[in-house]
Amino acid sequence: MTFHEFNFHKELLKGIKIAGFKEPSPIQKSVIPIIQNGEDLVAQAHTGTGKTAAFGLPIINKIANQEIERALVITPTRELATQVSDELYHLGRFTGIRTITVYGGVGYGRQIALINKGVQIVVATPGRLKDLYKKGKIDSFNPEIVVLDEADEMLDMGFLDEIQEIFEYIPQNRQTLLFSATIPEPIKALANEILSNPQFISVVGKDESTTNNIIKQQYYVIEESQRDKAIVKLLETEKIKKCIVFCRMKREVDRLTEYLQALGFNAKGIHGDLEQNDRDEIIKAYRRNEIQIMVATDVASRGLDVKQVTHVFNYHIPFDPQSYVHRIGRTGRAGKNGKAITLVSTDEFKELKRIQKEVGANMHLATIEVENSISEDKKDFSILEEKVREVEIDKLAIDFIDSMEDMDYHEFVERVVTLLLKDKSLSTIQIGYDRDTVNSMIDEYEDEQKVARKSNRLKKRR
Repeated sequence: MTFHEFNFHKELLKGIKIAGFKEPSPIQKSVIPIIQNGEDLVAQAHTGTGKTAAFGLPIINKIANQEIERALVITPTRELATQVSDELYHLGRFTGIRTITVYGGVGYGRQIALINKGVQIVVATPGRLKDLYKKGKIDSFNPEIVVLDEADEMLDMGFLDEIQEIFEYIPQNRQTLLFSATIPEPIKALANEILSNPQFISVVGKDESTTNNIIKQQYYVIEESQRDKAIVKLLETEKIKKCIVFCRMKREVDRLTEYLQALGFNAKGIHGDLEQNDRDEIIKAYRRNEIQIMVATDVASRGLDVKQVTHVFNYHIPFDPQSYVHRIGRTGRAGKNGKAITLVSTDEFKELKRIQKEVGANMHLATIEVENSISEDKKDFSILEEKVREVEIDKLAIDFIDSMEDMDYHEFVERVVTLLLKDKSLSTIQIGYDRDTVNSMIDEYEDEQKVARKSNRLKKRR
């Protein structure tokens, strides 16, 4: 199938060709005819599957053919709004389409002026859009098509109330399209409220209702003290083109970024405390391949569409299953393979089991073998020093040293260290427990959980 079969406007087809689109993706094949027919739609599809073009192309075509005048796209984040606006502009550049991105953190004046001048497509974040409507600044903006993009992310970010309020200002005689990677109950309820007899389309396979099956998922069970060593070794050994390392806390992003930079890695950190302009510059540099490693909080997991991200690393396992889905969705995009690697401490089995159960994630246990750098670089004695400092002094050792009084003390220490350096157990250390050990740990954890649940039941009976 080709895009010509949709009978698109010739100037739109020119934009599609220059954009490099060869044939419609599965989501595009499914939803474009529905949108062309003017029906409401609920579409379930992962980001990176071509869904911006899936709703954008028929909207641009309707504008080019003067079937409609205006459309509104609502997205959860400024970054995603900018991406969507840019893609729609490039697809429709030859049709004369005008787009504007509306978001908070900047002045109202220019946004209001451009909307009231008659731009055809407005791409907006919920907070700023609600403010503009509420203050009566864009009363003349009456879109005939409204798109909710990444609806589940808007739910996660707490925007549902704003969305419902926005729809109070939008005319009822509209076409409404809802796109979401997952369809939890609150999204179903929202769809019932704002859509009219919608068509339901899902291009998510049976085995990938929440995670993409072209993403290889691994996890390593490690000691808490091994996180930095583990991430460094993985960054050194994986064939990475571009990656994101997700952390839970902003201060963790800053510390890990500085640590990686000190080791010579091309890394930059991004989180919500950075100025928006600084975040935009980092993302642009990341897209231009000027940055290889982005260390980020979940601010980068929502709607960020960057090509050629080969790996996603979870420095800590995320707090909830949906965050895991959004994080690993930054790789394996647009039909490309990707890899998601999660570091899990023994205290995080609860979060691991929740993700495996609720997401249905096919995560494989792995281990990391780390060569001891002492044999290659005599200046780095960190592993030996760590082992020595961890040892508790045994009384037999004291007696043994006393028995060696005929040997110079310094010479004695040198001989002992030499003996240690020749010890094969120091040649490699393993980061991450093997399968048998992990299975034993998980069994122990589950036994503890059973005991705790039984105890809670008994307490309730009393």
